[in-house]
Formats: sequence, C-alpha cells, structure tokens
Amino acid sequence: MKVILKADVKGTGKKGDVVNVADGYARNYLLPKGLALEASPGNLKDLVSKQEIQQKKKEQEYEEARRLAKKMEGIVLTLPVKAGEGGKLFGAISNRDIGDALEKETGLVIDKRKIELSGTIKNLGTYDVAIKLHPKVTAKVQVQLVAE
Repeated sequence: MKVILKADVKGTGKKGDVVNVADGYARNYLLPKGLALEASPGNLKDLVSKQEIQQKKKEQEYEEARRLAKKMEGIVLTLPVKAGEGGKLFGAISNRDIGDALEKETGLVIDKRKIELSGTIKNLGTYDVAIKLHPKVTAKVQVQLVAE
C-alpha cells in the first residue's frame, strides 16, 4: 500500500515521503497513529502544492539573507572596552556583545547564536567575525576593540 508519511518514521522514511509499505503495517500502525495518509490522487496533489510553497519560502529566506549580507558588507563595529597594560581585556568579548553593538550602531537585530567567533577575543585590535545568516550565506563584519 502506498502512503504519504506525515512524520519521520524510523526504518520507513521521512516526513513527506511517498513510500510503499505492507497493508497491515499501514492499516494497523501508520494510519491509526496519524503518521501517514493514504496516497490517493487528492492527497498527492496536496503534497505537491505544500512542497512548492515550502520551496518558495526557502528561496525567499535565501534571497533575504543575501540582501542582508550585502547590507552588512563593510560594516566596522567599534567597541570601547576596559583594558589593562599590553592591550589585554578585563574579561572577553562574547557573541552577545557583538550582537548588541551591531544593533546599536546599525539597527540590525541578529541572533547571537548566528555570530561565529573563531576563538575568544581577549586583546585589543581588529577582528573579522562571521555571521551565519543562512546555511548558504555568511556575512563578515569587522570588530575593532579600543580602550575606554
């Protein structure tokens, strides 16, 4: 029997897959638990339309991320921090500090989990910071740390 999976089923397939399973498995397990729908022509048509809508949404997110990356290109954030002798900071700069500075200076709100630091920032200077806006789009921002 052909069914459309409504959820990931271990050993059978992932959500949205059209799979051929044993009649008893479909009638006694998948259909009563709401894990699958019978693969009728109407259900298949609905599946195709949902997949098209999802694809368009993904493309829009990608384009939006590319526009935002272009907008962020060339941004230099200046953060005044407390530092001791030799340019060592009292503490370290975190993703949150960079996100707050980006919002304050440019008005762009970026989730701190998307900001990727190559290591801990504990000295004054200029650092390149990557911001992962989308799985395929990464923006680079320069962070300049100056003593207060």
